[in-house]
Amino acid sequence: MNLDKANAALDSVYTAETPEALAKAYAEWAATYDSETASLGYLLPFLITAWVARHVPSDEGPLLDAGCGTGLSGPSLKALGYGAIAGLDLSDDMLKLAGSRQAYDELKKAMLGGPLPWPDGHFRAFFSTGVFTIGHAPAAGLHELVRITKSGGHAIFTVRDQVFESGGFQAVFDELERAGKWRLVEQSPWFRCYAIGDPEALVKTFVFEVM
Repeated sequence: MNLDKANAALDSVYTAETPEALAKAYAEWAATYDSETASLGYLLPFLITAWVARHVPSDEGPLLDAGCGTGLSGPSLKALGYGAIAGLDLSDDMLKLAGSRQAYDELKKAMLGGPLPWPDGHFRAFFSTGVFTIGHAPAAGLHELVRITKSGGHAIFTVRDQVFESGGFQAVFDELERAGKWRLVEQSPWFRCYAIGDPEALVKTFVFEVM
């Protein structure tokens, strides 16, 4: 059953203890990732486009899909009139699949939490779903993402409930605000990220304006 396989794959990525182990888990999952997450009713790559469309005009410069995985968000944004979308991910196998969707102008292998291969203020906005979650990118990765987003641009991303407190996200939010790097524009209520599976898995979407 796809649902059982998807839950087993989720367990493998949530329990990976090193970046290398995480990349390996995604390499093994890449070929069936789309169908298995669909069986769980995974909403986030599609739902994030609503927040992008609400806050970011389609003709104001490039977007970054930070942790793009197989590139599920790209075609939806392209259909909404967005061009110049870049993606980054830690998995070569996932990036290959993202490239096959013909929705990304640029795809780079990089890990959130480390230095990113773009200059200051390069992107009009970045968006990220399912990345700030259990065993994945640290809250500190937001510093680099803000650095490569232009003043007046937007940071749009989800955070899983289980890591919001333990991962120190509020502390990083406050630090960036105190430094005059961004301001909060919108935050959603907590909501389910899987319409079918894992009803207790909750996320919140945050939108910040980069200063």
